[in-house]
Parts: sequence; structure tokens; C-alpha cells
Amino acid sequence: MRFSYEPEQKRQKFSEIKAGLDDAESLIRKMDLEARSLQPNVKAVLLAKLREYKSDLKNLKSEHKRLASANSNQAARDDLLESGMADAMSVSANQRGRLMMSTERLNESSDRIKESRRTIRETEELGVSILQDLHQQRQSLLHANDTVFLLLKVPYRHHLLTGKFEGKDEKEINEERRKKEQVKEIKMLF
Repeated sequence: MRFSYEPEQKRQKFSEIKAGLDDAESLIRKMDLEARSLQPNVKAVLLAKLREYKSDLKNLKSEHKRLASANSNQAARDDLLESGMADAMSVSANQRGRLMMSTERLNESSDRIKESRRTIRETEELGVSILQDLHQQRQSLLHANDTVFLLLKVPYRHHLLTGKFEGKDEKEINEERRKKEQVKEIKMLF
């Protein structure tokens, strides 16, 4: 039959056994002293018996020492495993905490990326709208330029052919030339 004890109970039992063995050794020494003081015929029989007791005690002590050593190794192993498990649990909890923090940061980064993409789409739409407006303005300016050019071209040709300005004085002609140059500058911008 084998008993199963907890590590602390095992230590306590081994201590009790050790104390019992020490008591037995002390009793055998006392018996040895008393047996030596007896008469020789009784003394011989008792000393023979004491030798058997000493031998049994020696065997019990070596067995106790062997079991205590094995138990000590097992206890040390159990302690290491317990501390290792505690360390593993601590490490596991620590890793879990770091993993949760990393996941939270990753989620926050994903949210920021989504927000950035939304902002980029809005900016792109605004840019397209501005480019369309600028294109329409350019077309309007080009049309206005062509109209002004046509209007200026007809009287100027007439002036070259006839030498007359058709009622326009020099100030008006200079004003038209200035407008024409402004139109050219605007064209160059686009």
C-alpha cells in the first residue's frame, strides 16, 4: 500500500521518522550501557540482541536517507515546476497584456488609416471640382479672348486699308491694344 501525501505533509512525516530514529538510537545506546554493566552470562545474550537492533537501525537510517534524498529531489523538482508554472503564468499574463495593448494600438492605427483615406478621397474630389472650375474659366477666357480679338481685328484691318480709324481716336486704339496684350498674358498663364 502506498500513501500519497502533499509535499508539506511528506516533509513533516520525514521529520517525524527522523526524530523516531534518533530516539531509537539514543535508546539503543542506553541499553548498550546497561547491558555492559550486567553479569557476563546475561550480558552476552543482550549484546547480541543489541547488535541486531543496531543493524536494523542502521538499515532503517539508510532507507530513510535514501527516501529523504529522493523526496528532497522530488520536492526541489516540484518547487521548480511550481515556480516555473508561476513564472509561465506570469509570463503568459504579461504576454497577454502586451498582446492586448498591441491589438488596441493596431485597431487605433487602422482607424487613423481609414480616416486618412476618407480625407484623401474628399481632398481628391475637391481637387477634381477645382480643376473642372478652372477648365471652365479657361474656356470662358479663351472664348472672350477670341471675341475681343475678332472685334479688334475688323476695325484695325479697315484702318490699314483705308487709313481711317472708323470713328476711333488714338486713345481708344491704345486701349484696345492694351486689352489685347492683357488677353495674351492671360493665355500664356494657361
